[in-house]
Amino acid sequence: GHPGTSAPPLRGRSLTLSLSGPSSLHCIKSQQSEVTRILDGKRIQYQLVDISQDNALRDEMRALAGNPKATPPQIVNGDQYCGDYELFVEAVEQNTLQEFLKLA
Repeated sequence: GHPGTSAPPLRGRSLTLSLSGPSSLHCIKSQQSEVTRILDGKRIQYQLVDISQDNALRDEMRALAGNPKATPPQIVNGDQYCGDYELFVEAVEQNTLQEFLKLA
């Protein structure tokens, strides 16, 4: 991005998946691709947000998650925090993904 322009906030967006950039750890990368694969397979619309480039977005993600150490991937729907990777996988296994994503 250009200096002085920051990305729009996470709040007010539709379903958003917070990612970290290319330099992120392998385990984070594999979790991110797993989440996107499942969402794509269920034809669920979402936006990807790379928070590694923007401290404000990272802080906002952590504030929404209620955890100052939250790491991606984190899933947010508008201003409602859905959960992290572990909770996402649990929701998939229990067939409660729509509820988890605040889409139900």
